[in-house]
Amino acid sequence: MWAQRSAVVFLTINLEDVKDPEVKFEKDSVYFKGTGGLEKKTYEVTIPLHKEIDPEKSKSFPRGRCIEILLAKANPEEPYWPALTKDKTKVHWLKCDFNKWHDEDDSGDEGLGGMGGGGDFEEMMKQMGGLGGPGGEKPSFDDLDDGDEADSDDEPIPDLE
Repeated sequence: MWAQRSAVVFLTINLEDVKDPEVKFEKDSVYFKGTGGLEKKTYEVTIPLHKEIDPEKSKSFPRGRCIEILLAKANPEEPYWPALTKDKTKVHWLKCDFNKWHDEDDSGDEGLGGMGGGGDFEEMMKQMGGLGGPGGEKPSFDDLDDGDEADSDDEPIPDLE
């Protein structure tokens, strides 16, 4: 899985219990080799990157359930990468990590992903056209039937036999 920010790319290799993972950084690729998973198979991949990275600043962090890799972009001033790889073909084993992803035009507002409102749900709903009638006022529920009549689910529950 992968995600990016302006200066870094996050790469997560979901492989459990990897013993002595080998991660190598080149300016235009990242290499991984490790043995793990339930079958203790050996996995190896070289990923050609869309743009150059700084191999000296890039790091890998072996965790119990995965290997987390932090790729430092060589030029953090450039626009976001449209893809992780140089290749235009979609590979089945690579997915976006939406838990870490931030869009390029996000204002840094962690709460609503750049929608504004600073985490105020009502304000966000007003901007999206929700929460009631004209002017964004809250809807009135006064006209709903109070229901003096019994519903079928209001009947007592019979005793267990």
